[in-house]
Amino acid sequence: MNLIAAVDKNWGIGLNNALLVRIPDDMKRFRQITTGNVVVMGRKTLESFPGGQPLKNRTNIVITADREYRVKGAVCVHSMDELAAELEKYQSAEIYIIGGESIYRQLLDQCDTALITKIEYEYQADAWFPDLEQMQNWELTEQSEEQTYFDLEYYFCKYERKRI
Repeated sequence: MNLIAAVDKNWGIGLNNALLVRIPDDMKRFRQITTGNVVVMGRKTLESFPGGQPLKNRTNIVITADREYRVKGAVCVHSMDELAAELEKYQSAEIYIIGGESIYRQLLDQCDTALITKIEYEYQADAWFPDLEQMQNWELTEQSEEQTYFDLEYYFCKYERKRI
């Protein structure tokens, strides 16, 4: 499985249930990578999307403790065991974990690849991605040339779990 996120210098990913910044090329890359695949998210992440609607042209799986929660165009699961059973229907390489913080943390150990947009700026944040730089079992394997959006610098990075 894969993780995909945009993080700031401190691995911040959000504030008040919203992205820290919207970079058009990052959003385009996210769409290109996830379209036609499976995206796994928590309820609050889904509700942060325009109209609280699932992402088009993807299989949307939403994790929520609320057993009454329903959303058209998405599969709702209510535990990590239910999620594991649902994900058995798909190839691991087709699955992208897209947030939020608690979902990333719960599923990190089940993933082999993290596609991270690293933004060279420190935002105020209240949600963070696990700092892969501090984890011995993850390594940076690819990094793009410097990208810019106005005066913001960022990099597209690929981290992979080390094979031990």
